[in-house]
Amino acid sequence: MASLLDYISLFGHGIAAALFGALAIWQFQRKIDRNSKQVWLIIAITLTSFWALSIAVEGYLSPISRFSESLRNFAWLAFMFILLRAGEGRDEPKTVNGIYAALAFVLLGQLLVDSMIPAFSDSPNLESVTLYTSLVLRMIFAVGALVLVHNLYSISAPETRWGIRLPMASLAAIWTYDLNLFTITYLTQSTPLELHAMRGPMMAVIAPILALASLRNTEWNLKLSRSVAFRSLSLVAIGSYLLMMVVIATALQIIGGDYARLAQISFLFGATIGALLLLPSGRFRAWFKVKLAKNFFQHRYDYRSEWIRFTDTIGRPGPESAPFHERVIKAIADITESPAGILLMPDESGQLVLQSRWNWSSLDVPARACTTQTIPFLERTNHIVEFDALRAGKDDQCDAAAIPDWMSKDDQAWVAVPLVHFDRLAGLMLLARPRIDRKLDWEDLDMLRVVGRQVASYLAESRSQETLSEAQRFDEFNRRMAFIMHDIKNLVSQLSLLARNAKRHADNPEFQSDMIETLQDSADKMNGLLERLSQHNKSNPEEPKSVKVADLIRSIIEKKRLLHSLESSHVEDLTVFADPARVEQILGNLIQNAIDASPDGQTITINARRRDLSVAIEVCDQGTGMSAEFIRNQLFKPFASSKQGGFGIGAYEARELARAMKGRLEVESTENVGSRFTLILPLATHLPNDIPADERAA
Repeated sequence: MASLLDYISLFGHGIAAALFGALAIWQFQRKIDRNSKQVWLIIAITLTSFWALSIAVEGYLSPISRFSESLRNFAWLAFMFILLRAGEGRDEPKTVNGIYAALAFVLLGQLLVDSMIPAFSDSPNLESVTLYTSLVLRMIFAVGALVLVHNLYSISAPETRWGIRLPMASLAAIWTYDLNLFTITYLTQSTPLELHAMRGPMMAVIAPILALASLRNTEWNLKLSRSVAFRSLSLVAIGSYLLMMVVIATALQIIGGDYARLAQISFLFGATIGALLLLPSGRFRAWFKVKLAKNFFQHRYDYRSEWIRFTDTIGRPGPESAPFHERVIKAIADITESPAGILLMPDESGQLVLQSRWNWSSLDVPARACTTQTIPFLERTNHIVEFDALRAGKDDQCDAAAIPDWMSKDDQAWVAVPLVHFDRLAGLMLLARPRIDRKLDWEDLDMLRVVGRQVASYLAESRSQETLSEAQRFDEFNRRMAFIMHDIKNLVSQLSLLARNAKRHADNPEFQSDMIETLQDSADKMNGLLERLSQHNKSNPEEPKSVKVADLIRSIIEKKRLLHSLESSHVEDLTVFADPARVEQILGNLIQNAIDASPDGQTITINARRRDLSVAIEVCDQGTGMSAEFIRNQLFKPFASSKQGGFGIGAYEARELARAMKGRLEVESTENVGSRFTLILPLATHLPNDIPADERAA
């Protein structure tokens, strides 16, 4: 039998070496942009081929075979670590990074201990201790590696698990076999030649699976789930397995014989192949969850984990996340293992229309997705529709006229969940048939009703936010329009005054020149107003800079002198640090108000003087004035005006602009006497270096 086992080991490891070598060459020659994950994958596959070749040539107990096994394990460990670190979504707990570091340290210790075995060949006791230490280190590494395989798979987001399912199952099979081998060796205190021989054929089976995994996930991208932390489930499972192995080893000692060993080898090899075939299958996992829930748990659902998963799926933010309505579908579909779903929501006319799909592009949804009885029936009963029972005529509570034909005729339509919020239908969720077909029980129905109400509240809140956002956009537009209309009114008033004065001074060449300049300035302002009115206008106020108050007042008087009589009796040569456009807009509003309140020919005075650490710019008129009550209660409130046809915006806008520049606006007024508006702006005490020296002195 030893000769047969030698042939099995030789050919099995030789075939494995050839397959992994071919896989490494294929990966190396692929015309793709390689990243660090792909480089380490090629290294790991190459070292696996070298390990299998060394066993085929030198045997499993040779120093080169032990050394190559450690290198193989280190390469796969590095590949998993690089895959983890490159994953998107969250930072991995330090506990997991510590396990990677500990296993790397175990591999270094394993290499050191293996290098000491030949040196102790003359001392049986020391050689035995060294071999025992090497065996224990290999068991520790196999346990830790299986824990990390489970952790890497469990923390990956569900949408990216398909890409790492096959490689993780392959690595789990490799290290599970190693754990079996080393555990049996440790417990029986003998070398299981059969397990060593079958190690090669097992690796030969794994090579094509890794090749298929490379085709499925070329970039080896991984997204980490934010809802899954490091779990100890794998440690519990491995501990239970080791306990089972102790029982098996004890039974072997009692039964004895080669047939029992052969039965164990057959069972181990068959279980490994079965795991590789069944564990990646979504259908098998769904079937297993159903059987587990039916036979081992009082409740079908782990409500805590379901609730965490549900809230994480709906609330996952970020630009790479699926749209909100798709996340809503997936959150409910994951509860029942449904592979697809659609969401219908009422439109403005109250009819259900298609809002979103998830993995169900083949379903043809008509424009009018419901009948006239659908919404009233669902709002009245909140009935969850099971289409299998409806088709069989066993759903006595469902009104068949309320269910559209396109739903009941599609065999993939499994359940319809109404999303009712305060007796109003916020939506209808249609779920596709799960991989393992089953009937809904009372716990399923309760779960779907609860999450349906929760999702309905999310949908209602989302719609309210959209309505509020739309109202805010309209409010912003109306606010912008109000200020612009006020500025337009001022421009119209200026042009009206200009036209009236033109009748008397049209023959004056100097007046004609000033009139053209004034018209050009008004046209420029109108173009600026049109830009402000545009929703795409993103212009911001200018950065504050040094503004010479005397020059600014002189410029304003020059622009307004054709409209009304303006003068400045006392203007100190001061400098403020402000936005000149805003200052000009404030003074323009104040001067226009003064013109509107003053009779023709009555002069308006503009003065500027220092007041402590501020500059006070006064606009004085001798017009109609205002009462103290109006100043206190209405002057600075929008849309309150004492003028016929006034907008009530000018004073409010002037005060807000002054506050934006850390200034303020003061007013003194007496009815039938006149008004004084004073703009207070901070004095430029710290001037920039680009201001000329003569201005600094001022």
